[in-house]
Amino acid sequence: MKKSNTLLSVIFVLAVMVLTITFSIGLPIYVRPFYYAHVDALGLAEEWGVEREDIVEAYDEVLDFLTKDGCEFGTGFLPYSEDGKEHFEDCKVLFDLNKRAFIISLAIILVLLMLDKIGKVRLATPCGLPLSFFAGLLTLLLFAALAVVIARDFGSAFIVFHKIFFPGKMNWGFNPYKDPIILFLPRQFFMDCAILICTSVITISVLFMIRGKLKKGIV
Repeated sequence: MKKSNTLLSVIFVLAVMVLTITFSIGLPIYVRPFYYAHVDALGLAEEWGVEREDIVEAYDEVLDFLTKDGCEFGTGFLPYSEDGKEHFEDCKVLFDLNKRAFIISLAIILVLLMLDKIGKVRLATPCGLPLSFFAGLLTLLLFAALAVVIARDFGSAFIVFHKIFFPGKMNWGFNPYKDPIILFLPRQFFMDCAILICTSVITISVLFMIRGKLKKGIV
């Protein structure tokens, strides 16, 4: 029997972890009704005296720029500053990176599964458990720790996040007079995004682990 390839097995585990994380990050980005529900739940239209449809249109215009190619930046009926636009351009880089990481990790997983199935390579099953079990375990430990940090002090975690992913930049500290779009992206929304992402990652990881205990094989 062909000896299992340790390097490819590690790559498979990492790819499953990346796929889980990038999929979860994509949920609050691509499932737009998640934001729409916040417009009503947080009473944003009533609080700022504008129409709900105008808020949704402004959000959609920003998200179209962030998630689609060839879209001009805009914030609907709201004005914006050059600093604000520049920050969203920085965000688009991260959004595109997340999308590419999702596609690449999915491609790696499918290729390795196919190669294992036809016998070209052999992926490991340590202790008789699927590799996805270990990917789920590692991801669960990572995000459980992250969830604890966020739950303790979301404000500090929010600032650290921006300092890590936008090094040397301060344009993420929006002035609502120059970039009123921030009034319709309250901290509660971002907190709920973090909760959704962590919940998704932890749920998928636990499902991988449960399935791994019940089924033999790679995944």
